[in-house]
Amino acid sequence: MNKKEPLLISACFLGTRCRYDGNSNELDVLFLLRAKYELYPICPEVQGGLTTPREPCEEKDDRIISRSGVDRTLEYEDGARKALAIVKKYGIKKALLKGKSPSCGSGEIYDGTFTRTLIKGDGVTVRLLKKEGLTIYSENEIVKLL
Repeated sequence: MNKKEPLLISACFLGTRCRYDGNSNELDVLFLLRAKYELYPICPEVQGGLTTPREPCEEKDDRIISRSGVDRTLEYEDGARKALAIVKKYGIKKALLKGKSPSCGSGEIYDGTFTRTLIKGDGVTVRLLKKEGLTIYSENEIVKLL
């Protein structure tokens, strides 16, 4: 039997209710991903110590700030480091992460105004993983993984 390639994946895609609002983003193509990859789920926000549900956060001026103004940068950075530790432990080279998130967003994230306005940029975890050479995909790019 061939060994499957490891893939880091947002836990919410697997049905884990870890989104800020207590929901998940379960993918309908999980069976296809599981057939090709060994999945390693992460939720950097939860791994960084935040609860579910939690107040939404966005990045503003290099800080991760909650809607009520609480600085959550340290929790996001801690979660990113924990995700990186998993990557290093299992030799992971690719990740499928939740788009637009202040942690997992790749290519575009919300602008910090809580108006659902998108700007170019990457989330905290994605920036760290890209520095390590990982290729990051969002849910809109699943076809590239299959």
